[in-house]
Amino acid sequence: MAQIHPTALVDCRAELADDVVIGPYTVVGPHVRIGAGTTVGAHCVLEGRTTIGRDNRIFPFVSLGLPSQDKKYAGEPCELIIGDRNTIREYSTYHIGTVQGGGVTRLGNDNWMMAYTHLAHDCIVGDHTIFANNAQLAGHVQVGDWAILGGFTVVHQFVRIGAHAMTAMCALLFADVPPFVMAQGQPARARSMNYEGLRRRGFSAARIGVVKAMHKALYREGLTLQQAQARIAALAEQHPEAAADVALMEAFLAGVDAQRGIVR
Repeated sequence: MAQIHPTALVDCRAELADDVVIGPYTVVGPHVRIGAGTTVGAHCVLEGRTTIGRDNRIFPFVSLGLPSQDKKYAGEPCELIIGDRNTIREYSTYHIGTVQGGGVTRLGNDNWMMAYTHLAHDCIVGDHTIFANNAQLAGHVQVGDWAILGGFTVVHQFVRIGAHAMTAMCALLFADVPPFVMAQGQPARARSMNYEGLRRRGFSAARIGVVKAMHKALYREGLTLQQAQARIAALAEQHPEAAADVALMEAFLAGVDAQRGIVR
């Protein structure tokens, strides 16, 4: 049986794996499902159609699955889906999606979410990300795998942050951040690439060299975005060992909105 503190209020229709732990004064609603090995701290609220995977650690005062703060939301059966092995620290708030955005807010696997982080409706966050304290996403934001958001980073709605990207403390994002890019400022501008992060993840010197070449095409040669895309595409043939990295950048740039653009 799940270990439920006597002061917790868990709806009898909620689905809890046998070894789930629910702390004092926590409230769990009827449509919540929690996977094996997950622990939920004191004073949490888990509501809505919320699915939480295995081996997550949810700290006190976290709020998951409540209705979005979008005024268009009218009670539709939307969802929050959280994967496996995530750490979600105190006072974080993650809302369900809206029908206008696909109906799902999603957090992937192995993410490290520090205190006061916020995922608004319809956000999609990948795997292995780090959100420092008070990193805040507005609605419809997408964050790629291995991205790192510095403390107090604020992201405008519909902005995309590519895989392996990084933002500095207090960054304010109004435009997309391509993969590998380090962004800083208010509004944020591209400063460099996340080379140290790539080294820590086992990128070879040759692959990092291709990332440097992509940075040069995007930011150092005075090219238009279309010209930079052509220059980047050619790198895959020249450096087959980094073809996957080039493809990651190409796919991201192909989805850039003409009005929003990328950080410059």
